[in-house]
Amino acid sequence: MNENYSVPAVALVVVATVLVGAFGLRISRTTSDFYVASRTVGPRLNAAAISGEYLSAASFLGIAGLVLVQGPDMLWYPVGYTAGYLVLLLFVAAPLRRSGAYTLPDFAEARLGSQAVRRLAGAFVVGVGWLYLLPQLQGAGLTLAVLTDAPDWFGGVLVAVVVVATVAAGGMRSITFVQAFQYWLKLTALLVPALFLILAWQSHGAPRDAFDEPPAFRERRLVQFDATLDLKLSRPLTVTATGTVDGRRYEDTRVRLPPGAHHLERGTRLTFDRGDPVPTADRGGNGAMSTSLAAGREERPLYATYGLILATFLGTMGLPHVVVRFYTSPHGVAARRTTVAVLGLIGAFYLLPPVYGALGRLYAPELSLTGDADAAVLLLPDRMIGGVGANLLGALVAGGAFAAFLSTASGLTMAVAGVLTQDVLPSRGVRHFRLGTVLAMAVPLAASVLVGGLPVADAVGLAFAVSASSFCPLLVLGIWWRRLTPPGAAAGMLVGGGAALVAVGATMAGYPGTGSLHALLAWPALWSVPLGFVTMVLVSLATATRVPPGTAAILARFHLPEELTDGQVRAAVSGTASAAAGAKESGV
Repeated sequence: MNENYSVPAVALVVVATVLVGAFGLRISRTTSDFYVASRTVGPRLNAAAISGEYLSAASFLGIAGLVLVQGPDMLWYPVGYTAGYLVLLLFVAAPLRRSGAYTLPDFAEARLGSQAVRRLAGAFVVGVGWLYLLPQLQGAGLTLAVLTDAPDWFGGVLVAVVVVATVAAGGMRSITFVQAFQYWLKLTALLVPALFLILAWQSHGAPRDAFDEPPAFRERRLVQFDATLDLKLSRPLTVTATGTVDGRRYEDTRVRLPPGAHHLERGTRLTFDRGDPVPTADRGGNGAMSTSLAAGREERPLYATYGLILATFLGTMGLPHVVVRFYTSPHGVAARRTTVAVLGLIGAFYLLPPVYGALGRLYAPELSLTGDADAAVLLLPDRMIGGVGANLLGALVAGGAFAAFLSTASGLTMAVAGVLTQDVLPSRGVRHFRLGTVLAMAVPLAASVLVGGLPVADAVGLAFAVSASSFCPLLVLGIWWRRLTPPGAAAGMLVGGGAALVAVGATMAGYPGTGSLHALLAWPALWSVPLGFVTMVLVSLATATRVPPGTAAILARFHLPEELTDGQVRAAVSGTASAAAGAKESGV
């Protein structure tokens, strides 16, 4: 791809982001502006902003990459991402807005009157936010590395600098305009090239074997392996090899590889002939955090699918950068309307990444071998069209990809910075919010520079699992069950969310790699979400005397229209919060 086109496109997106953010800065005056845009964001603008921050690297690059590698089974990702908003609409959106909170920890304290539960919720917000930020920064590094041969860390650093500057300058007011603008940019950046790619596919005779298992090379292709890995063959294959294969050194030699696993050293080059099947690549043996979850899906496909569905369906409601958006709505009705609009906007977007994944299986199958499947969206215009037209389309895609990293990273940084400012730093003013913004970005940026990572969609799926296991029980039971107690809420988050977090850490470290235990750890939502709910319910029943006073009034505030709760209910809630503050030294 011609970087002379892509670099200006990325630069233009960065400049546009700064300018739109500056517009928000001009009208940001109060602390409420920084945290929740003074709760004045209408449904249309808020829906575009939510869609902009929600459609992350996993949506823009990762879904296409997973479809390329593993086929149509990966379409559960966009289905789950979209359906999660339906669950959010039905159970959470309006009551959460009526809670009057700024953040998830604020909600936990308002509902349960416990500083200990608030601190625990804050810790999970930070953990989920950092886990979600990591693939955004790595995706930015991959994009610039593919387009310009820049170092892998450079894209992440660039995103971090722009995001910190935008969020610290104008807070929620600024990033609302930025993210709304970036949604429409991302949609355009995928839609326009997709139309040209489909026309090119038709002009090539519209071959329909894109989802064959395994995919095959449509032309003779040289593939260089930049990391040590194993190739798994289901039948004999003859290739031209330069490098080390199974411990033997070859120099432009025709080699017949029998079925089974074959070890390739870093720098090895293999030339595949037209019609050769694409082998399966296994990077689990190199000790890096670069192993995809493909092997686990092959071993336990049904379990992996159900685990993915549950994590994405229930995890959306606990994502800190999504939930904080509902606090910016003027009232509960606006929050519901916003959610309905979001369903339409993200549903339209998710029609596009599978198109790139299907065409990638046909025209760029070697990306599944080199570990660059996430780059399929960036490379397809050059592969299928070529010339100046491909360079222009590639530049548009590159700009859209960078918008995806910037918008999601902005929302996550905003959410984490809000928690750090209110619960960690000594003051809650705008100055300390800006310091919290720097701290919110520093940890995931350091991690993205120091370590590798899973494919971006897999990494984001793990963040969804932690969110579903910790915040979904807290929000659902906190809004709909009056007998929830502070000890029950704390125990449920610790057991469910903590177990999911341990499972995610083990998976990202490459342990155990294969087998039933790997499947349990890689897709923990199937057991960690029920574990969180059951623990929360049982401990609450066992501590029934600890139900906060005034719970009925608090729940009435969550569920009744705002105009009915301005009097006695609001006063009762304030009285309950004051009583809880006086007793906070007693712990949970």
